[in-house]
Amino acid sequence: MSSDAKAQKRQKFEHVFEVIRDELLEHFASNGMPKEAQEWYRKSLDYNVPGGKLNRGLSVVDSVEILKGRSLTEDEYFKAAVLGWGVELLQAFFLVSDDIMDSSITRRGQPCWYRNEGVGLIAINDSFMLESAIYFLLKKHFRSESYYVDLLELFHETTYQTEFGQLIDLITAPEDHVDLSKFSLEKHRLIVIYKTAYYSFYLPVALAMHVAGIRASPNAPKDPFAVASSILIPLGEYFQVQDDWLDFSGTPEQIGKIGTDIVDNKCSWCINLALAHATPEQRAILDANYGRKDAGAEKKVKEVFYQVGVPEKFHAYEEASYKKIIGLIETIPEGGLGAEGEVKLKREVFKSFLDKIYKRQK
Repeated sequence: MSSDAKAQKRQKFEHVFEVIRDELLEHFASNGMPKEAQEWYRKSLDYNVPGGKLNRGLSVVDSVEILKGRSLTEDEYFKAAVLGWGVELLQAFFLVSDDIMDSSITRRGQPCWYRNEGVGLIAINDSFMLESAIYFLLKKHFRSESYYVDLLELFHETTYQTEFGQLIDLITAPEDHVDLSKFSLEKHRLIVIYKTAYYSFYLPVALAMHVAGIRASPNAPKDPFAVASSILIPLGEYFQVQDDWLDFSGTPEQIGKIGTDIVDNKCSWCINLALAHATPEQRAILDANYGRKDAGAEKKVKEVFYQVGVPEKFHAYEEASYKKIIGLIETIPEGGLGAEGEVKLKREVFKSFLDKIYKRQK
């Protein structure tokens, strides 16, 4: 897709945000909320929701289009985009609260919301409002649909799963207390699956499946939602390992930020791989230097990463993951998974995800 086409696609999606933001503000005002509160809510929505890459939200629309096998009508597009913005609102809720928990400084190239003048811990309530906005929008636009309860359950379950992952992450790798004995590749896997894979990969596709008309049938040989999960969770795991690798190996020009996982005591794939392969001497260097706000300490950790072969092991991991995910995708019949006359789950949904992330550089 050309850069112009991508820009137009994003612009169309962003227009739907303006519509639903105004719906939220109109509802807020109709409850007698004062002007000052209305202005605050508008600023919170504009600051926290639309500024990212929007990959998760756009994936809902793309997946609905692939599943239906045609261009969407205006109404179909709008409904798919509302669900896409539901995912982006969920992401905003996670990020606003996560930044407070991590005492982060910047997010998406600007100060974290809670660090804005006059905001502070009011941001906790703002994060709750970002989450609750999802359920107002679902009720407004999907209350009459047969799959309305499925959407509610999916958002609630995914939120809960992400909070599982956040808890494991927070107690495993607090920024102010380094204890590498708590780290392991298995712990990293759990954090990644629950904190990232469910909401970033499974949620957008499962939403698209519901709105496109795919249903779990007791007579079907395979549950299409279980099949989708079996592909998308490993895909999300692979994506996060890539992210951890790029934080260590990528330049600021390449990835758009300075990698901070080492100095921030992150339970990343790179440190866990190094711990699994380090000699006692190398382990002592990691224990003494990981998680320290010091460029010299960071350099020593990176040297150990190179010594134990993190780059070579990542490239081997990437190829193995790609082959595994392709194999999982190919368990779906070529004509799609589903009964005749029904909307079928198609390989293309998953291939489009994989194509976007395989060997990515940022």
